[in-house]
Order: sequence, then structure tokens, then C-alpha cells
Amino acid sequence: MNLTHLDEKDKPKMVDVSNKDETTRVAVASGIIEVTPEVFEAVVKNETKKGPVLQTAVIAAIQGAKQTSTLIPMCHPLLLSSIETDVEELPELPAFKLTVTVKLKGRTGVEMEALTGVSVGLLTIYDMLKAIDKGMIIKNVQLEKKSGGKSGDFRR
Repeated sequence: MNLTHLDEKDKPKMVDVSNKDETTRVAVASGIIEVTPEVFEAVVKNETKKGPVLQTAVIAAIQGAKQTSTLIPMCHPLLLSSIETDVEELPELPAFKLTVTVKLKGRTGVEMEALTGVSVGLLTIYDMLKAIDKGMIIKNVQLEKKSGGKSGDFRR
């Protein structure tokens, strides 16, 4: 199996996508952050000292998706068409599930942008709540589905 990020001398390189067709590409990623019941209640009621946690996490997720190429060395800088977010309250755990959908028309996929958006959004929740819950668990950061491009569609 040849790795596309290595040249013939095993030197790292960014993949040349100039010959690929431009297609509409969409990726959806999600992740969960588990918190204590007290923290969950404080977030839902917007009673935390650092402000609106979930709204800030959404902004961070969007910013994270847009900055992926500066964080992940071999990612191409992309002109994203849209970034959508959804935060689901999971009181039975208790936890919050963040989902990020990224879309563009281009020559390379947006899976890394969706995954980075989720990761940065969840880390922002952790940062805003760490003073009251250091035991939070970030888990299940994963690609849910992607479409477009030569490799076709994927659905978890």
C-alpha cells in the first residue's frame, strides 16, 4: 500500500489534487463530552461563570473547521461553502453531543475539517467547565458520513 503523503524517497509531501475533478463534498462528524449531572444542569440553565458554553462551543467548532489546514500538516487550505453545527443534550448520560457538517465544491474532501470542528468544539466545552468538572470525558469523535469524490460515499 502506497501512502499518498510520502514521495518516492519517503519524504513527506502534500498530495497534488490539481488533476482531481471538482465535486460537491460533504462530511459529517460527531463527538460526545460526558459531564457530571450538576455541570449538565448548569450548562442547560446557562448558569456557568464563563458564559454561554454551548454557543461558544458552536463558534469554536466553526472556527476549528476553518483552521484545519493550519493544525493538520498535510491538509489543504480549503474554501468551505458551509459549516453547520448541532448540539444535542443527552441528559441520560449526562453529556452533550456535538455534530459538525462541512461542505464545499472542490478537489479534496472535508472529513478532517468536520473532525477538527468537533474536536475544537468539545475542547472548548472542556475549557469552559474544567474549573467545576475536571473529570469530563471526550469520546467517540468520529466520521459519521461523507459524500463526493473518487472514493465515494461512506456512512457509519
